[in-house]
Amino acid sequence: MRAAAVQLNSGADRDRNIERAAELVASAAADGAELVVLPEKWDLLGPGEMLVERAESLQGAAITAAREWARRLGVVLLAGSVAERLPDSERVANTSVLIDGDGEVVSTYRKIHMFDVDVGGVSYRESEHETPGEETVVADAGLGLDLGLCVCYDLRFPELLRILALRGAGIITLPSAFTATTGEPHWEPLIRARAIENQLFLIAANQVGRADPHYDSWGHSMIADPWGRIVALREAGEGLAVADLDPAEIDRVRSRLPSLANRRPAAYRWPPVNLATGSHA
Repeated sequence: MRAAAVQLNSGADRDRNIERAAELVASAAADGAELVVLPEKWDLLGPGEMLVERAESLQGAAITAAREWARRLGVVLLAGSVAERLPDSERVANTSVLIDGDGEVVSTYRKIHMFDVDVGGVSYRESEHETPGEETVVADAGLGLDLGLCVCYDLRFPELLRILALRGAGIITLPSAFTATTGEPHWEPLIRARAIENQLFLIAANQVGRADPHYDSWGHSMIADPWGRIVALREAGEGLAVADLDPAEIDRVRSRLPSLANRRPAAYRWPPVNLATGSHA
């Protein structure tokens, strides 16, 4: 299977973002990609107030365009994530949409972990404008390997990705707008660690460069294999990271180093108190 991670510099111009995404998805398909992954908020990246004001349903322009690209090009397309308008809510969902080669929506995942942090002199508070999802998602899009869906900050929560692996995911998709401040020290080590510990492929499609009012994304979109090797990398600028994924590599790694099989779930206990926060688990 040939896969591609798309790297974009999205901003407030939705028409431009969609047009650029269309070009890069077509380029990936022309290069033989069967699975294409767009980054987080690929159609619109900006302040939370703008995302709420301009959010669309999954029948809006962005996902309608993505479904047409998938159908016309015959590719499975992970439409990164978009700000999804929710009925009877003043907040949006950060929603990843998996589309098959017929242009049909196979599955949706709403980002579980909100990026409420202070880094690089910027205070990020996603929870002020976005509502977290509650469901983990593993989906079959007809590629021979099931896909586990995550978004950006989810990467820092190994229990989520472990659950996806135990549910049968052979690939985890990670559309992101990972900051430059955290990206330089953390992006690649976290991606490699999650691929190594779960012994699967991880496709990380990141935003790159500046977007108003304070976004500065790290880029370095990449694909990691089950041994933790980076098999494709797009460091800077808009473009693609493309690699051939051999499903048999998962079996080879898991048979040589059977850490998933050697787990002892009966011995694991969640502590009654979260020592990091002092709250009850």
